[in-house]
Amino acid sequence: MQSRDESRLLYLSSLVARRSIAPIASGKTITLNPTYIVRTKIGTPAQTLLMAVDTSSDAALVPCAGCVGCSSVAPFVPSLSSSFKPLACGAPQCSQVPNPSCGGTTCGYTTTYGNSAISATLAQDNITLATDSIVGYTFACVQNSTGTSLPAQGLLGLGRGPMSLVTQSSSLYLSTFSYCLPSYKSNNFTGSLRLGVNSQPKRIKTTPLLRNPRRSSLYYVNLLAIRVGRTVVNIPPSAFAFDPTTGAGTVFDSGTIFTSLVKPAYTAVRDEFRRKMGNATISTLGGFDTCYTVPVTVPTITLMFSGMNFTLPPDNFLIRSSAGTTSCLAIAAAPDNVNSVLNVIANFQQQNHRILIDVPNSKLGVAREPCS
Repeated sequence: MQSRDESRLLYLSSLVARRSIAPIASGKTITLNPTYIVRTKIGTPAQTLLMAVDTSSDAALVPCAGCVGCSSVAPFVPSLSSSFKPLACGAPQCSQVPNPSCGGTTCGYTTTYGNSAISATLAQDNITLATDSIVGYTFACVQNSTGTSLPAQGLLGLGRGPMSLVTQSSSLYLSTFSYCLPSYKSNNFTGSLRLGVNSQPKRIKTTPLLRNPRRSSLYYVNLLAIRVGRTVVNIPPSAFAFDPTTGAGTVFDSGTIFTSLVKPAYTAVRDEFRRKMGNATISTLGGFDTCYTVPVTVPTITLMFSGMNFTLPPDNFLIRSSAGTTSCLAIAAAPDNVNSVLNVIANFQQQNHRILIDVPNSKLGVAREPCS
């Protein structure tokens, strides 16, 4: 009996210890899309897709054969997979997506992603990242897409919702993952997505994760202040306030390119940065309003969270012009739309850092890790 119990404990331990490490690359150099991509295998036999990783989305959006308006890059072909199964209207997952519809026997729904309007049906198939397979993974088989935001071979949702990879693989990976995003200029799969508890860094500074029912898929944190050089910028507390009724607050997001701050915060940070630059001549370039001719010496920028400071190296807040003669502050003001109350710590600022998300323990960590 004791031997049987010991065997059972070893089995249970092996389940808890599961981990998977999938390489990440810059989509800018491989798929000509400003996202980060991971090799994903779906179906039986497996079909390989280069899917964008998005920590603010839930259901995976997979362009399927016959999709109207999708990219011409090879889509997923359901008819070639013996394990593919459309989900019926009565499936519980049908109530977990926005705008579900049941005109036929399968569960359809509509959603938006960036400037793309998407129509899809829910389906299940086996999905593999690195070595582990998730059997019966539920995803959106995209049938129609307008606009240009949907990545060519779809996106993998790593948000907090019930349809995300994080939730659907929780029995394997305990809703814990991390990622390191390489530089946009990197041509290879040098970054990584680590799934599971055992593959995570042991020494990493963390800040509590907050849950906002207004936007339950997002990873909110408590941003307290921003320091430019040695000066803590004078920013109204309301700019960083966490508000469940409006969705206001601060999130980490792998799908947004440049960090945006609500307008009072952005203006204050930009103006302090300019003051620290002294008499250096300011120019504009594209959408950037604080640019300088290189070479230039710049102050540090530190994001100050509850329990954790995140000091950005210059490569994480300065972007060079294509000619290499100008550097611009790569932070923007929040747009005048539903996101006007949201501060977004975006992927340019996250490059060459390990970002840990531990849902069960409600914490997010950041550690420097060159992975370009």
